[in-house]
Amino acid sequence: MSETEFGLAAVYRIIKKSGAERVSDEAAEELRRVVEEVANDVAKHAIELSVHAGRHTVKASDVRLAAKNILGNQ
Repeated sequence: MSETEFGLAAVYRIIKKSGAERVSDEAAEELRRVVEEVANDVAKHAIELSVHAGRHTVKASDVRLAAKNILGNQ
């Protein structure tokens, strides 16, 4: 399996805090995969926004705008 950035225990906690009584190993692994994929997409878009603004530093506003563009107004 490839290197991951998010610990599996944290993913279990997120699902449990969202109301699940029990969480399968496969569900936790899949959510971790999805979250990492979305995070990578948001990060790449945030970098593009900072470069477009002529900055080398990615700011919180870049991340917020990138997330809004990628995830929509959920």
